[in-house]
Amino acid sequence: MSPENQDPGHRRLNQLVGEWDGAKSTFVAGGTPDNPTRGQIVSRWSWIAETGNNFLQEEAEGSTGSRPYYRYGLLGYGPTDDRYEWTTVDNVTPMTMSYKGAKASGSQADIEMTGEFTDPGILGLQPVGQTIPMRTKITFDSPDHVLMEIFFTPPGRQEMLADRVDLTRRK
Repeated sequence: MSPENQDPGHRRLNQLVGEWDGAKSTFVAGGTPDNPTRGQIVSRWSWIAETGNNFLQEEAEGSTGSRPYYRYGLLGYGPTDDRYEWTTVDNVTPMTMSYKGAKASGSQADIEMTGEFTDPGILGLQPVGQTIPMRTKITFDSPDHVLMEIFFTPPGRQEMLADRVDLTRRK
């Protein structure tokens, strides 16, 4: 679908299309709020033509700390529910991470989506096997800058920042 024929929710995602340099900070899985694991990634976003350009795919590669990092994601907008949906796989967790925005949230300034996962140990030994609520927030600061953040809420604790990627468009 050409941009002029897209609905506003899909048109908004056009800002992500392209190649980005990402400064990645991880506050779990070895990092802490005071001493996050840092790394650099390259994030590539493109429409999937075979879906009628209804979904973006992201492929992110690089490193975090001394370890390689890889993520593959699908981001879409559901006009029927007026919300965004985001599913990822990576080399950090052995499961998919899936998020959905609230119905009628497609016109909010930031894209926010929630989900949950079963902790395989990235929050330490105590919550292993427990269901952890999570939230992704995508902030469009400018056409050349996007901030992606993931928050977790461990059992009995306040929501915490788990991961942040500060994306700058490659020129």
